[in-house]
Amino acid sequence: MATSVRATSDGSPPSSRPAAPRSPGKGAHRPPGWRSRLYRLDTKASPYAYIAPFFICFAAFGLFPLIYTGYLSFNQVQLGGDASWVGFRNYTRLWDSTFFWNALRNTFSLAVISTVPQLLMALGLAHLLNFKLRARGFFRVAVLAPYATSIAAASLVFVQLFNPDYGMVNQILAHFGVHNLNWQSSKWPSQIAISSIVTWRWTGYNALIYLAAMQAVPSDLYEAAALDGASRWRQFISVTIPSIRPTILFTIVVSTIGATQLFGEPLIYGGGVGVSGGSAHQYQTLSLYMYEKGWATGALGQASAVAWVMLLILLLIGAVQLLILRANRRKLGG
Repeated sequence: MATSVRATSDGSPPSSRPAAPRSPGKGAHRPPGWRSRLYRLDTKASPYAYIAPFFICFAAFGLFPLIYTGYLSFNQVQLGGDASWVGFRNYTRLWDSTFFWNALRNTFSLAVISTVPQLLMALGLAHLLNFKLRARGFFRVAVLAPYATSIAAASLVFVQLFNPDYGMVNQILAHFGVHNLNWQSSKWPSQIAISSIVTWRWTGYNALIYLAAMQAVPSDLYEAAALDGASRWRQFISVTIPSIRPTILFTIVVSTIGATQLFGEPLIYGGGVGVSGGSAHQYQTLSLYMYEKGWATGALGQASAVAWVMLLILLLIGAVQLLILRANRRKLGG
């Protein structure tokens, strides 16, 4: 213990006594106050508070409806009525329903004839917009204009274009010897007409996605191909397409998912018979079939079963995408 040594006034020897305690310095350890505890709590809790609105909205409007729809798919439910457990009866009824298989075939046929031309045209547009053109910025914005158009407006315009009596499409085809083509009651003409609406709306959107991927391709690859004597077409096939292959796969999957959920275009195109997909169900998709079951006939249990079948189809598409991505990585040695 430290002592204080000092001489007395009369010359006697200094006395030894304990020194007075010193006040703690600035570097001494103090117990954490409420400000520091509040700061640590804010540091740890703030990130969770920032992301909480998303998870709350997802749980309320995404997860809960998904789980509740799955529960209803095992029940017999009518609008305004009580649910009664029926097990897998709704799914077995779908398996035996010719209307369900017809809607499934229509969904995939519409997906093919709308996705394939759409993505091919988007690739061509993106390749043209990738060149140095005058007013290139204007054209890039213009190709996105159909995507900004509402589904209702676009569908109503195409209804007039494909009208079998006075539509402009039939008038043009008449000059080539094709007469009286019914774009509403015939199966394939009506599906082509609906697919043209989807293609018109989404081609520019996919073109801009491809354009962004093309601009990320290193220019050294094109220079090396040009030195080897490759033409523009050969550069597009051998350099551009392999370089943007993951983007192409992404757009294929997204477009297929969108076609699987096709609802607004056939509903408006069919008019009064749009819910049933035409007079003979010739273009009824799974979304329309689900809507008809749930709201036209009031069978919410069967509609929920259709919704879960659609979800399983989308999960299957996602699994195929994952397998293809892994195969591409193995080929590239990744």
